[in-house]
Amino acid sequence: MEVESALVDHPAVAEAAVVGRSHELKGTAIVAFVTIKDGHPATKDAGSFGPGLMDDLKEHVVKKIGKIARPDEILFTADLPKTRSGKIMRRLLRDIAEGGLEVVSAVKLGGTLASLAKPCCNCGGRGSHASVDVSG
Repeated sequence: MEVESALVDHPAVAEAAVVGRSHELKGTAIVAFVTIKDGHPATKDAGSFGPGLMDDLKEHVVKKIGKIARPDEILFTADLPKTRSGKIMRRLLRDIAEGGLEVVSAVKLGGTLASLAKPCCNCGGRGSHASVDVSG
């Protein structure tokens, strides 16, 4: 079972995307972007996105797959960026996880990523001179 499937198996999770990020010791660290289900109690109180839910999700992955698959970081988001065909834009998520894009309105332990990111410089290294707006 893959990490995304293990996360989505949790009763609080509606959708998840997992990407890798460079890590000094491990080589690659696991970073998960998670969307919480609308009717779940965690959506009523932003504070419940805190360490309790994060630790619960990490332990859920450990139980389903094993310690090797435990995400190093979990970021909660209102929506995942998608293409017109509905596929998750993992390249953008990977850039956010690597730090190549500056996270805008992100509160890791108490909110959502409403606008996921904007380039860290004028062009973000891609020749584009506009902010990336994935909020829909």
